[in-house]
Amino acid sequence: MSNAAPLELAVIGGGASGFYSALRFAELAPGKRVEIFEQGKQCLQKVRISGGGRCNVTHACFDPRQLSTHYPRGQRELMAAFYKWQPEDTVRWFANLGVELKTEEDGRMFPVTDSSATIIDCFLQRASELGIALHKEHGLKKITRISEGFELLFAKREKTVIARKVVIATGSMKNSPLLKQLQSLDLPIEPLAPSLFAFNLDEPELLKLAGVAHPGVNIRCRDSKATQHGPLLITHRGVSGPAVLRLSAWEARALADTDHHFPFVIDWLPEMSPEALQTDFQLKRQTQGAKRIKNTPIAPIARRLWEHLCSSCAIEAEQTWGQLTKVSSMALIELLKESTHQAVGKTTNKDEFVTCGGISRKAINFKTMECRNIPGLHFTGECIDLDGITGGFNFQAAWTTAHLAASAIAQSLV
Repeated sequence: MSNAAPLELAVIGGGASGFYSALRFAELAPGKRVEIFEQGKQCLQKVRISGGGRCNVTHACFDPRQLSTHYPRGQRELMAAFYKWQPEDTVRWFANLGVELKTEEDGRMFPVTDSSATIIDCFLQRASELGIALHKEHGLKKITRISEGFELLFAKREKTVIARKVVIATGSMKNSPLLKQLQSLDLPIEPLAPSLFAFNLDEPELLKLAGVAHPGVNIRCRDSKATQHGPLLITHRGVSGPAVLRLSAWEARALADTDHHFPFVIDWLPEMSPEALQTDFQLKRQTQGAKRIKNTPIAPIARRLWEHLCSSCAIEAEQTWGQLTKVSSMALIELLKESTHQAVGKTTNKDEFVTCGGISRKAINFKTMECRNIPGLHFTGECIDLDGITGGFNFQAAWTTAHLAASAIAQSLV
């Protein structure tokens, strides 16, 4: 056993929620000792790669009730939590440290520098100012409850660490050696499954359109009525973009059950009904009868995508609107409104990853993020069974849960 004086707080995990837990605790409990223990050689890795290296810090949604609707798992618990700490508080906290955030058209918020290094430097500088020690390559091997709090045994460290309080902020529990340790403490674990991923396709002709984007589709699993809306991007592997990522999040567990081989349906023109398309086609027959169908795409469909859709309906390159048969017309309308595809696997979004599952929300008091059955043990961020869609929502959940845990621990140690 260690002879060193106990820490007031040990934070397990040097990612977004771990760092923020330590920073907020040190700000709220001046003079109390808090240290961060990170398993890897680097910290804040997800912050580094988020948003293509720009770091999507949060989302400009400042109504807690509305904000909570962007979380497939954790909506009810996070709605109450957001009344305590929401994007407005996050923006203010960063501004007080000299980090200005900007809002893009879709609501995503980034540092004005467009660099994740700005956020990382802010965290490291603030940790230094507050005297927070960071221990890298310190994977937690064992956690034991003792009278003083918790005894922690780490890899590459002979002596154990004693801490009065512990925050587990390890991120995804996928492949985590800590998972068995937590199960040994009789903590309920929800099944793990990937969330936020692109769909792979085995459609060579469609894949030739890699790089083509469409500003707004409706997309759903074929056997479900639940639809997601947003931009879609055709990639060299399949389809991605916000609409696809949202669907992958909301249907994460169901899609995992299929081993990510499932049929889905795209409505390329959700703003137009089949009847409206019929009327539009009839008008084109009358006013643009001599024009080639493939040369006159319906906005906002990109020309290359329009040509592919027409070819899929056996519409020839030279065929004009005046020559469009009723059979071809109905086939094209059906393809525009219900284009069915078969996913044959998944691809992680830009080296980012989000996992649903983890510590059951029922095991946690979301007012304090404390384990209901193990006083002094708190959980924050993605190690809990909560996750959001793409757009900065997962980071906001990290900041919010970290703040709640840090506040509760600081108050308990007064």
